Amino acid sequence: MSGSDQLASMSDTDGPAAEDAIEEKPSLRVTPTSVPLRKVEAAPEAEPARRTAEERKPRVCLMGEFSAGKSTLSNLLLGASALPVNVTATQLPPVWISKGDDTPYRVGLDGDEYDIDLNRLTDVAVKDTSHIRIFRDSKLLDICDLIDMPGISDPNMAADVWQRVIHHADIVIWCSHATQAWRQSEAAVWSTMPNELQQRSLLLLTRMDKIMSDRDRERVIRRVEKETRGLFRQVLPVSLLRAIEAGEDAAKWEESGAAALSDALVDLIDEVASGSSEGRRQVSRVRSRAQPGIEASLGEDMSQPPKPKRIVMPTRVRPRPLTSRTVSSPTSRV
Repeated sequence: MSGSDQLASMSDTDGPAAEDAIEEKPSLRVTPTSVPLRKVEAAPEAEPARRTAEERKPRVCLMGEFSAGKSTLSNLLLGASALPVNVTATQLPPVWISKGDDTPYRVGLDGDEYDIDLNRLTDVAVKDTSHIRIFRDSKLLDICDLIDMPGISDPNMAADVWQRVIHHADIVIWCSHATQAWRQSEAAVWSTMPNELQQRSLLLLTRMDKIMSDRDRERVIRRVEKETRGLFRQVLPVSLLRAIEAGEDAAKWEESGAAALSDALVDLIDEVASGSSEGRRQVSRVRSRAQPGIEASLGEDMSQPPKPKRIVMPTRVRPRPLTSRTVSSPTSRV
């Protein structure tokens, strides 16, 4: 089974473009001492008003600093960009992505909901918005929701922008640029997370292809593994660009690190959905590729009955483009 059949691929319009071109643009970074941080506490569960009738799905949160690969990862998971081409997640409050074709809306700090126009997302005011809800037709979203966070060290965005949403997350995939992996600012933010969330999270060392020698790659992995021991379920080196370019080549898919990522994500989603960590696979904390004999769950036919106690991840999909529904004026939903 090829790598491209194991995970939702990029859409036709994306193509094998340079990884740098589709990620957030680098911005000024701040030191941990200049970031107002507080310990994240679990908040009372509150389901979005329009979605209470649905079964709750595991929620996978994408976090990290600027230019660390969050946008590329989101595109790879969903099969296409979730946002219009002229908008990046760094300009917005957290974006919560669910299955469906509902009208997009924003949730205010008071909990009220307001219809929004996808073509005018930059008009959404961060200061009075908790998060934005948008909907996509992606196979991955059959089994989980994605929450795309803004960069955690944006000097123009206060820490409480992500802090007021993070309690919704069941799993975090933290992206860290391999050439400057696990900065002090990242460590400072992650130290505020509840231990139970840390143990259900993955640290992704992105752009491993930027480190040219095997020796240097191993040194980075060993250092990060040592510095983050006990803080993540796994540390996974990956090249998202090479994963995208792998196409039908299963060997290149594994070499990119995407196979190990997909396997680890399957385990975590399955664990959260079942409500238990019993029987989870014991694996090395650092894997650059899937080990022989590990079941390739991504890409299995969703129309077939799932294997016992196992969530089946989606086949390759090419989601239809987002369509917007223009509204004359925001309407409060009480």
